[in-house]
Amino acid sequence: QFEVTSTDKKLKLWNVELSNAGIYTCQYGSYKVRTSLHVFKLTVSLDGHFLQNEVPELTLMHNSPDPKPDLSITLFNSNNNIVTPERENKSPQQGILNLKKLEATDSGTWVCHVHSDSPLINQNISFAVKVLGFQNPDTERKYATVDSNVFLSWQLNFQKIKWNKGFTGQLNWKQSAKESAKAHELLDFSVTALGELHETEKTSHFLFEIPERKPESTIQVKLPKVHFNHSGQYQCQLAYKGRHVQSNIELVVMKVSANPVGPLSRGAKMTLTCQLSGLLPPNTYLQWERVNGTQMDTKNSKQHEVKLEVNISAAGLWSCHLIEDNDRKISLHYHVEEAPVWINYVVTGASAGGSVLVFALVCLCIVSGISWQRRRQRARRMAQARQYLLENKTCQCRQ
Repeated sequence: QFEVTSTDKKLKLWNVELSNAGIYTCQYGSYKVRTSLHVFKLTVSLDGHFLQNEVPELTLMHNSPDPKPDLSITLFNSNNNIVTPERENKSPQQGILNLKKLEATDSGTWVCHVHSDSPLINQNISFAVKVLGFQNPDTERKYATVDSNVFLSWQLNFQKIKWNKGFTGQLNWKQSAKESAKAHELLDFSVTALGELHETEKTSHFLFEIPERKPESTIQVKLPKVHFNHSGQYQCQLAYKGRHVQSNIELVVMKVSANPVGPLSRGAKMTLTCQLSGLLPPNTYLQWERVNGTQMDTKNSKQHEVKLEVNISAAGLWSCHLIEDNDRKISLHYHVEEAPVWINYVVTGASAGGSVLVFALVCLCIVSGISWQRRRQRARRMAQARQYLLENKTCQCRQ
């Protein structure tokens, strides 16, 4: 549609389409002025609403009179940084740009700058990009000690980017990151177009809580007194129009134990075991040490070992540390009590008494054996005598 103003004879076009491109001539008497109109149309895939890690595609179409201009296209993201397309396919009337995977921080107003030297064209086309996702990394690892309270959080960005469309999500847990491992659904959640978050617990077999107070736009669960077998992969997944994006937290739990359990007697030994529930990344190891001890009271695990044992003969406070890049991530303590003195005496006395008892039993066995041997020999001699008498027996008759 167009309109010509009566005062200054201007031609006004609105709702411009590609077909409106061409050469427009204004004639007044013998005076003519020609103006070429170049029309650009920029289309953004998925209506500019993306999930984290999705790849956008931009299509720039243009129509112009001959000769066709040689166009160059430059993209600027929401931080005003130049974005280099992964792939660019240009034709005389169309250019298709495939970009890199989007991050949650890419949301905002982007600019497509179109330039030509002949004819001179400098046109900026603004467009909105909204990337729904997490402010967490795609994958992170969290360490915890057994029986501690653990909070797992995923911060969503839907309020920050003013995402005005509804979406759903869920939180799953499985003990292994393998695809074949069984996933347990912990909770479902949904977010309305108005930004209201609703959560629903899905399982009663797994002990967890949804904190009453938590940051806005956050999915958070609390694992009270976490168990060793509650480690594994916790995955928060968002779903929008059949597409999905997820963020994983791998929970690694540490526990310590002793064998035998109880006070450590003088001269006795005990084995302390420190164990992790998951594999270790590079430059990470376990370390046992006795608090206020010497260098001899320290032992480190080898690379990739998730279980470290140390044989001790000294009581006191022993600590197991998880060290990553020379930084202690978590520590778990085990207090080895020293047996009271009277117990040591009892143990010593019992050992000595046991030795005496064993010696007495041995002596008794020897004496009993000798006595039994003598009785056996005497019985043998008596049997031989009776046999002799029977063989030499005579009968005397009266005359």
